[in-house]
Amino acid sequence: MKDQLKSFLRRKILSIRNYIFTFLKWAVVAGVTGCTGGFIGGLFHESVKYVTELHNANPFLLYFLPFAGLLLVLMYRGLKFDSDPGTNIVINSVRSHNEVPILIAPLIFAATVITQLFGGSAGREGAALQLGGSIGRQMGGIFKLDEKDMHIAIMCGMSSVFSALFGTPLTAVIFAIEVISVGVFYYSALVPCLIASLSGFAVSSLMGAAPLYFAVEHFPDIEILTLLRVLLLGVLCAVVSIIFCITLKNTAKLFKKLFKNSYIRIFVGGLIVVILTLIINTHRFNGTGMEYIERVFNGGQVVWFDFIMKIIFTAVTISAGFKGGEIVPTMFIGTAFGYFAGSLLGLDPQFGAAIGLVATFCGVVNCPVASIILSVEIFGAHGLIFFAVAVSVSYMLSGYYGLYSSQKILYSKLKAEYININAK
Repeated sequence: MKDQLKSFLRRKILSIRNYIFTFLKWAVVAGVTGCTGGFIGGLFHESVKYVTELHNANPFLLYFLPFAGLLLVLMYRGLKFDSDPGTNIVINSVRSHNEVPILIAPLIFAATVITQLFGGSAGREGAALQLGGSIGRQMGGIFKLDEKDMHIAIMCGMSSVFSALFGTPLTAVIFAIEVISVGVFYYSALVPCLIASLSGFAVSSLMGAAPLYFAVEHFPDIEILTLLRVLLLGVLCAVVSIIFCITLKNTAKLFKKLFKNSYIRIFVGGLIVVILTLIINTHRFNGTGMEYIERVFNGGQVVWFDFIMKIIFTAVTISAGFKGGEIVPTMFIGTAFGYFAGSLLGLDPQFGAAIGLVATFCGVVNCPVASIILSVEIFGAHGLIFFAVAVSVSYMLSGYYGLYSSQKILYSKLKAEYININAK
């Protein structure tokens, strides 16, 4: 009996020690990763902000976009990245033995800044995920983590830089975990990613990066008719998200088919963006589009075809080979479409814009939980039930389309069935 008690106590002590050691390990690893990601993310945020202001003050810089494209191809080829895997390499690395090259970080940093300086229509989250994945991979190597812990370290890096750039720490945590494999949530990564995200958010805040927040003046009362209108808007946002994903992928295929040479491809793409800008005589579709979103929620007006033009500008920019991401353009598209469609459905235009932003975001990334949390972080909790309805509908009806071809859809959206397919 005495020996059994000793054996029992020994097992319990070992178990407690294991939990404490694991927590302290991740407090250090995720904390260091988060601070590093926060600093680099804050620096990247300020760099993008600076070049955006520089472009706005000197719109003639747009004419040099095709030549900036040639520089990007030269940079990537010079560092032996003949075919840029983009964000997909980071997503794949969480599920496999694939490494995230250290050169990805400075390369995507510089390439995105150049794209923004000369007016390409691209976001910044692609850089955030690639920067974060590279940082997490290097930190995992420094701390000599095993393969499974290395995967968590990469997610920590993604969380930290995403949080630093967007100022949405909880969304960053859930997005980094949820985007990898739809239908599976890596709970073991929750504490490490939260530590990394909060650390990154704190550091970037000290560097002057402001959290992403938009004020919606009027949230409607919760009524059946309003809920039905929001539900229908969620359906329409799912359709828009599918159109956006299909346009991106088919435009990329068309560019590669027509222009085998990557130098010619990116030069022609840059030239198309310049010509389109001159034809419509406005620069509101160049850059990330964050200024447009801010203007809408500050009382600005929307032209009905704005979302269509942003789809075209972004598809051409990304498909030609310019660097950045698609999430902020997605927010632009969702905001513009939600404003327009919401008005037709009898909703307050600004409220419709908020619903459109979140529901379209969910449709392209297949991350419903992160999308609902995003709505709370950038709009407050007042309209939570409406955002939940729109997000749920958009998630289900957007099918298996997505921005990232390496994203795994492990479980069906229609029934409790394991399907294990890649996003279309």
